[in-house]
Amino acid sequence: MTTHADALDRVLRAEAPHVVGALARRFGRFDAAEDAAQEALLAASQQWPADGIPSEPRAWLIRVGYRRMVDMIRSAQAERRREEEYVAGAPEFVDPDTRVALNVDDSLHLLLLCCHPVLSSGSQIALTLRAVGGLTTAEIAHAYGVTEQTMAVRISRAKQQLRKAGARFEFSAGDDLAARTTSVRKVLYLVFNEGYTASAGNRLVRADLAAEAIRLARLLHAQSPDDAEATGLLALMLLTDSRRAARADADGKLVPLADQDRGRWDRAMIAEGTGFIESVWSRGPVGPYQVQAAIAAVHAEATTADATDWRQIAALYVALERLEPSGPTMLARVVAVAHAFGAEQALELFDRLDREHGLRELPLTSHRAHAIRAHLLERAGRADAARADFLAAADLTENRVESRYLRGKADDATA
Repeated sequence: MTTHADALDRVLRAEAPHVVGALARRFGRFDAAEDAAQEALLAASQQWPADGIPSEPRAWLIRVGYRRMVDMIRSAQAERRREEEYVAGAPEFVDPDTRVALNVDDSLHLLLLCCHPVLSSGSQIALTLRAVGGLTTAEIAHAYGVTEQTMAVRISRAKQQLRKAGARFEFSAGDDLAARTTSVRKVLYLVFNEGYTASAGNRLVRADLAAEAIRLARLLHAQSPDDAEATGLLALMLLTDSRRAARADADGKLVPLADQDRGRWDRAMIAEGTGFIESVWSRGPVGPYQVQAAIAAVHAEATTADATDWRQIAALYVALERLEPSGPTMLARVVAVAHAFGAEQALELFDRLDREHGLRELPLTSHRAHAIRAHLLERAGRADAARADFLAAADLTENRVESRYLRGKADDATA
């Protein structure tokens, strides 16, 4: 059931990038525009529950943000000359229902700006969630398991880096928009992954982060409908998130894919995601997000675990590994080979890839590599070796739901 608070939150999240974009376009200062927009969003969250959502919420937010920007300029003595330039030609926002004309690409421009190459991946994520997602610093800090002060410093430094780099809200022919869009897709993918399986804490899933990643992926797809990889990314998120309700039982314990109640999978999300990937699959060169979405679609179309076409999935992972030879991709291919051709063949593949790439040593893959090897050893009847790898995997993960599951598997292996 949708509550008034949910409706308010949706409006604020949807309008956040437009407010930042309007202020950045008018004043030419992204860092100050983002701060002013956050204050406008805070004011709305305090006033609208009592007064009601205005008929033109965007105009209301921009007006409040505009006034805050003017206050910032007036308080900065070193920028007195800029104040005169801004204020002299600034429009008056008097009527709360004033319609504000915005470039339809403001949200996309803001995504591109937040993913500027001078920023680290962590800073890109934090800035995207705050400026485009409309999340508060406290919300982002909580999502990533750090203090609010730590996240505030990270966001502040990111904005300072953008200012020092002379980053602009507008883009010119000299900007590498293709590379920047690639960064945007990567950031949204990382946000979704953190939401789908939290890297730490007592919850397996951070549904708020996953939902925000999907919302922003929809925005990217709407702004760039000809970007096949953006479509593939959205399809991947929808198809993957469709399984969320079945991934843990009533006690919060992890339920493996093979044991999930597929009746709890969200069929509407599956239909939408499948439609997206089918719409771009034959367009031309296929990218890694499209391949991953195709893999998720094969899983989704199987009515039971036994009906899954693992040979097709294994073949798709070979294609994905050629496009993106990363540790997670290699491990996923091992799993597919185990289901398609047996545990022994999968162990041979795992050992070769581990020798060549050190899968059990890499920070991003170590705990999952041990867990996968443990499952393979268990299926091959090598219980003692499986128990050792299950325990190693449990020690390496900071997600307590995963850790409990892996320790339980270790106990079962030698029971």
